[in-house]
Amino acid sequence: DFIHKYPMRQAVADQAVVPLLYEGRIVEQNVDKDQLERWFERTTRHLNDEQKADLKRRMSGSEAINATEQRIKEIAFNIAEHYQKHWRGTGFKAQLASASKRIGLKYLRYLKAEGIDAALVISPPDTREGHEEVGEDVPEVHAFWKQMLDRYGSEEAYNREIIAAFGRTDGSEILIVVDKLLTGFDEPRNAVLYIDKPLKAHTLLQAIARVNRLCEGKEFGHIIDYRGVLGELNDAMNLYDALAEYDAEDVVGTLTDIAGEIARLPQLHSDLWAIFTGVNQHDREAIERYLEPDDRRQRFYDALTAFAQALRVALAAVSFYEITPEARIQRYKDDLRFFHQVRQSIKVRFAEAVDYRDYEMKVRKLLDEHIRATGTSVITELVNVFDTEKFDAEVAKLGTPTAKADTILNRMKRTISERMDEDPALYRRFSELVEETIQAYRQGRIDQVEYLSRAQEVLDELRRGQRVGAPEQLKRYRHAPAYYGVMREPLVGYGLSDEQIAEVAIAQEAIIEAGKITDWTGNLDVQKRIKRQLDHQLGEVERTTGVAFDLDQLDVLIDQVLEVAKARDRQGS
Repeated sequence: DFIHKYPMRQAVADQAVVPLLYEGRIVEQNVDKDQLERWFERTTRHLNDEQKADLKRRMSGSEAINATEQRIKEIAFNIAEHYQKHWRGTGFKAQLASASKRIGLKYLRYLKAEGIDAALVISPPDTREGHEEVGEDVPEVHAFWKQMLDRYGSEEAYNREIIAAFGRTDGSEILIVVDKLLTGFDEPRNAVLYIDKPLKAHTLLQAIARVNRLCEGKEFGHIIDYRGVLGELNDAMNLYDALAEYDAEDVVGTLTDIAGEIARLPQLHSDLWAIFTGVNQHDREAIERYLEPDDRRQRFYDALTAFAQALRVALAAVSFYEITPEARIQRYKDDLRFFHQVRQSIKVRFAEAVDYRDYEMKVRKLLDEHIRATGTSVITELVNVFDTEKFDAEVAKLGTPTAKADTILNRMKRTISERMDEDPALYRRFSELVEETIQAYRQGRIDQVEYLSRAQEVLDELRRGQRVGAPEQLKRYRHAPAYYGVMREPLVGYGLSDEQIAEVAIAQEAIIEAGKITDWTGNLDVQKRIKRQLDHQLGEVERTTGVAFDLDQLDVLIDQVLEVAKARDRQGS
């Protein structure tokens, strides 16, 4: 129904569905003709010539050849290897379209033997799906059906539970179908359709649409065809003939020969390296420094993602290995590993906040399956600078003093930005120290060794939370130093000493802590009550010191103190 309501080409253009990638595969079968003839004559010695001829016609048909045990076993191995290498662990699933229930059972047995979490969905044995093959009502099918009813209680429960498991990340990996669930069944996680079944016209188009539904992280639907049902996609008319009832204009653009994606790889590879034109491509440090500007890093990320996606498609295709020299394939893999490590390093070095989990999942799958380990340490997380042991260990993995200093200072910038509301005066000071250190190195006033030394000094000072010139009595308190930072500059203008302002801040901490209740940061009544008490406290300061505060300025100071208190409470400071 979706296809009729929404022409497929337009759906792809409007990004209502994902494009489909197609690859045809064939299982080579060697026939010992002499042995087969001897077997046939022995087996049919009691039949007359007409009966023998009729049996030979029936048994030599394509469906009989396609149902041989060795062919099913070989395809099952091929499917298992393909799914495990390219899809297991990604959250995406696959369907296998089988020509009959009997063959579907064989696929179920062989896939499970290869370690695949597979499931089979069929209708009751007395209903021949497709009406194309006799012999569906066989004992093993009856036995399977009885087993399913014993396990689930009813056909409805059987269907419901199998479909639910297929929809879960940790559920069934491959769902084997005959006609049931081959059409009219939408599961967005379904990304691959393995076809070993003759399909025509409407049923064919409906079947391939099982894998084009949108899902986060899904760039393509993949069709792996063991029957040649789509023919040579380079000759588009073959496809239109197979889909005669559809307008060709509605079909164009919905299917892409996987060779087209493979053909894009050299250009995408060149585009990636072209970003570093003029940079010493053997100097990892120079490459990373070159990526410091945000816009240049974004170009790098876009180019790397495009290259990784195309390589992922290519590595899953048999034809890629047939037409691409082994040395070039290895170069692609090595460069992917190199640029992924660069990306990981600069992510830490420049303290990025962008979420790349989807990218990481796909590329890590490529690295795990296709690229040999080199012993290179890859930084995989941005450790909090206050987690001294872990952060220092991550920094120690880096190479040059400049890389270490960049990582320290950029991570400090992230931390300062995240925690500014908790103690504005303190973190503004550290922000200035960080920027001064970075500028001194960029302007050539200090070398890389001094750059790292100063970065470490600022980090150590940040961890100690040092507040230059703060009164000694504040050290015993948790929040008062932050309130002191807010109040100091305005209250000094009224002639109060640092020690007097510290006492004001200590009293504020006591008032706020006493007024807190669960979820107080979202309770306006509690906040108003605390504000009144803070206002009363500052009134007492006026009476004891003889100063007269500006009321508007006083309201602003109280609001600022309360905002700092709320920020510190949310962060657990």
